[in-house]
Amino acid sequence: MSQGFEFRPGEINIPKIPIKRVIAFGAIILLVIILASSFYTVGTNENGVVLRFGKYYTTTMPGLHFKLPYGIDTVYPVEVAYQFKEEFGFRTVSAGVRTQYAKNSFEAESWMLTGDLNIAEVKWIIQYKIIDPVAYLFNVRDVRNTIRDISEATVRLIVGDRSFHEALQSERKNIADLAKIHMQKILDKYDAGISIQLVQLQDVHPPQPVADSFNEVNRAKQEQETAVNEARQAYNKEIYYVQGEAQKMLNEAGGYAIERVNNAQGDVAMFAAVLVEYEKAPQITRDRLYLETMEKVLSKIPDKVVVDAKLEGVLPLLNLNQGGQK
Repeated sequence: MSQGFEFRPGEINIPKIPIKRVIAFGAIILLVIILASSFYTVGTNENGVVLRFGKYYTTTMPGLHFKLPYGIDTVYPVEVAYQFKEEFGFRTVSAGVRTQYAKNSFEAESWMLTGDLNIAEVKWIIQYKIIDPVAYLFNVRDVRNTIRDISEATVRLIVGDRSFHEALQSERKNIADLAKIHMQKILDKYDAGISIQLVQLQDVHPPQPVADSFNEVNRAKQEQETAVNEARQAYNKEIYYVQGEAQKMLNEAGGYAIERVNNAQGDVAMFAAVLVEYEKAPQITRDRLYLETMEKVLSKIPDKVVVDAKLEGVLPLLNLNQGGQK
């Protein structure tokens, strides 16, 4: 049989706690709470934007700082040394040696109309930094989506002014440079406190449904360009050969003309020299010219007899045998 417990007043003594100790302990706890909420730390890559009663008060640099507790001062850390990146047309799931990308389709932001009314799938990235943390926090609502909207609108505008092949090949860098300048102008107008560091086109190609047809067209164009280049090569080969032959003939004709002129000038000079000597002694010169001429003429005649024109009454005896002496 269980026995009941009977409580009798006066048997338990409750100790009395001094009021001063309770107050002191509470004051210590309150002081700890105040001190804990009065200090804050700004990271190495951050700036701290301090609001006092909801109004901007100051911006603090990295390190340990003091603030008024109980919500009087509110601190918003902003990463000013970090470079943010936004991707368009694709998403990176995990970066590394083997980067993995999201398998979802992002045609809504990557498909755009070119200047020649073709559809291009454009993938690009932008990188930006926060240069004014106060403007970044309070001048524009939802800064990230604003940057994405501005970037997409800008790239669509610039790609829409160019043909598909320009966007695909020759104008890619120019498109990225112009997009960076245009985006920065809009963000400066909004006073968003953002600096665009980089705009880079990652890939530009035809949409997947028409990719095979586009490749066939490219192959046909390449074959056409190959045939045209071969024809031009053969044309240039023949043209250069004919031009070389013509130039050779012109050079030979020029050389022949110079030779004839020089010979004529030499003959004139020789005749002038002979004329001078002839005028000094005409008979001697006539005799010399006669003898030289007769020597040239007679030397070409194999069988000849020289008879004095004044010889009379003498009949020359000739040996008519062909093998004899004359």
